[in-house]
Amino acid sequence: MFTTGYVIGMVGIALCVLLCGVGSAIGLYKTGTAAAGVLSENPKLFGKVMVLVLLPATQGIYGFIVALIASNQLGNLQEQLIVTQAVAGAGGMTAEGWAIFGAVLPMTVSGLVTGFFQGKSAVNCIYAVGKQETLGGKLILYPAMIEFYAILGLLISIILVNAVPALNYLPVVTEPAATAVALL
Repeated sequence: MFTTGYVIGMVGIALCVLLCGVGSAIGLYKTGTAAAGVLSENPKLFGKVMVLVLLPATQGIYGFIVALIASNQLGNLQEQLIVTQAVAGAGGMTAEGWAIFGAVLPMTVSGLVTGFFQGKSAVNCIYAVGKQETLGGKLILYPAMIEFYAILGLLISIILVNAVPALNYLPVVTEPAATAVALL
């Protein structure tokens, strides 16, 4: 049984994976094409350039990690709703679905944006390594500073996903005496 909240949560999770992947793909496209140009002139720079090429790939990995954690949390919430089907509440779990959607947003947005800009930054570093190969180790710092914001998005999303509360719906009361005993 899929509820509206479950679908909302799954859309948020899917967008997280999708947009983090898009950010990584754009960044990798930019760094890969720059590396191909530099390596065509000096193939010995492969090791120094490869680290810069791969940096934007991490955003896609982070989005996948957040999606795994969030889908597990969403599955637990859905399971609780199925077990307690005698709940009062028209939307059943809609608030929890929106909570999951909002919890993955920091990673979704930071993954897309940092993947794109990290790729642009790494491209310029790749060109600089092509001109002066001794700069290879120093230049990794600039795209790595952008990585910091992707890591912040990852951490905030993990914290928020784990903070989504369990269902707090009260069961429908059929026998007042049984409810009074349960409250004691």
